[in-house]
Amino acid sequence: MEKAVKVIPCLDIKEGRVVKGIKFINLRDARDPVEAAVAYCRQGADELVFLDIAATVEGRGTMLEWVKRVAEKVTVPFAVGGGIRNTDDMKALFKLGVNKVSINTAAVREPALIKEASKQFGPEKLVVAIDGRKNAPGSGLPRLEVVVSGGEEATGMDIVSWAKMVERLGAGEILLTSKDADGTKDGYDIEMTRAVAEAVKIPVTASGGAGTLEHLYQAVVEGKASAVLAASIFHFGEISIPEAKQYLKEKGIAVY
Repeated sequence: MEKAVKVIPCLDIKEGRVVKGIKFINLRDARDPVEAAVAYCRQGADELVFLDIAATVEGRGTMLEWVKRVAEKVTVPFAVGGGIRNTDDMKALFKLGVNKVSINTAAVREPALIKEASKQFGPEKLVVAIDGRKNAPGSGLPRLEVVVSGGEEATGMDIVSWAKMVERLGAGEILLTSKDADGTKDGYDIEMTRAVAEAVKIPVTASGGAGTLEHLYQAVVEGKASAVLAASIFHFGEISIPEAKQYLKEKGIAVY
C-alpha cells in the first residue's frame, strides 16, 4: 500500500497575522491565524504549518501568544517554525500543545541542535525546513543551494548533501521550499523536490509555488513528495482542500 499523501496549508505569520508574499517579500495581510486554522481544520487539512516568518530576521523568539490561541482551537496536528533557537524554545512550544517544531536557520548554524532535539523529543516531533535556490550552471555555486534567514543569505551548501545530513542527525521530516518558486503559482521546483526526496528516506514536503491542482499532482508523481504544502491558493480561496484531495484521488493518489 503506497503511503497516503498529506495536504497541508501553510500559514505565514507576521506580527500575529497570516500574511502571504512572493519570493519571501511583498507581504499582504490575509487573516487572523486562529480563524484561518479553524477554517482549514473544518475543510479537512491533514496538518497545519505556521511559520513566524520575521522571527529569525528580527532575532526574536516565536510569538507564544498566537500559538496558544491556535492550540486551543485546532483539531489536527500542527507545526510551528520561525525563531526557534534551542531546545528550551521547543519545550515552550510543546507545552502549549504544538505537535512538531520546524527549524531552519538554527539547524544550519548549529547542526548539533538537530541531534539534541531528536534525542530529547523524538524525530517525529522535529521538522527541518530547508529553503533552496537554483544557481546557473558555471556559477561556481551548487546547482541547488541552501539559503537561510528568510532566503536572504546564501550558504554555499548543496541541498542534497544537507538533506542527507539532516536525516542522519535525526530529523523526522524535511519541509523543502524553493525560494525562486515561492508565491509565484508557477509550480513547485520539481527538480529540487525530486533530488531531495530521492536522497533521503524520511518524508519530504514540497513547498513553494503551487498555483493549480496539476502542480500538486506533479509534486507527488514527478517530485516524489510525501506531502504538498500550499499557502496562496488556499488563503485566497482559489482551490479548496477538499478539491485538492478529490483531484489527487481521481488521479490515483492515496490521500487521507
